[in-house]
Amino acid sequence: MRIAAPDGSEFALVDGGELLALIEERTEPWTYVKIPYLKDVGWRGFVAGPDSGVYRVGPLARLNVCRGMGTPLAQKEYESYLDYFGGGPVHATFAYHWARLVEMLSAAERTAALAEHPDLMEGPLRSPLGTPHAGVGVIEAARGVLVHDYDLDEEGVIRSANLIVATTHNVAGISLSIKEMAQAVVHDGVVDDGILNLVEMSFRNYDPCLACATHALVGQMPLVIDVHDAGGSIVQRIER
Repeated sequence: MRIAAPDGSEFALVDGGELLALIEERTEPWTYVKIPYLKDVGWRGFVAGPDSGVYRVGPLARLNVCRGMGTPLAQKEYESYLDYFGGGPVHATFAYHWARLVEMLSAAERTAALAEHPDLMEGPLRSPLGTPHAGVGVIEAARGVLVHDYDLDEEGVIRSANLIVATTHNVAGISLSIKEMAQAVVHDGVVDDGILNLVEMSFRNYDPCLACATHALVGQMPLVIDVHDAGGSIVQRIER
């Protein structure tokens, strides 16, 4: 797994099982979600930049660490994407959607090629179970890096488990994007209902179907925004 620094240089290159050694998790009183950050950089709060331990995963991150798409049509769109932003790495949060479309095109091309591959149904389709032990599995899911860390006893019963899913990896980045969006649209404490859509736009870059994680129907995801004054008192609440 390749991890890139903000300037595109290589921050780390590790096997999947070594990834957890690079990450620390912290808690905040306002959320049940643990917040991962890069251990060697340290936690500086919800700030961006080369001195921040906040990192992001997903389509934007994958295009920032790759050198090409591997399929012709997606490669052409990848090059157009880089040309638009003046080269990489690309850090514009709304570019997540563009990166996602490039990946979808590559996946469609790859699926079509695999469907016609003569060896598709050849060989073993399942691996036999081995001796139970501790293990870490790391894959790239659509939304980003997915880590499963399990410890099993001799009977194969799970003694402990730690999952860090893509949205959890991105939770600091999501929080930072929401904060920056709110700061951009709130002026002198005046804000209208339009902030609901703008804040939702900011976090859906990372997770287009976040409603499925909150068990809300499409178009009915509840949002509440409290506007505080300098003393911390709520002066306005906007909700749906």
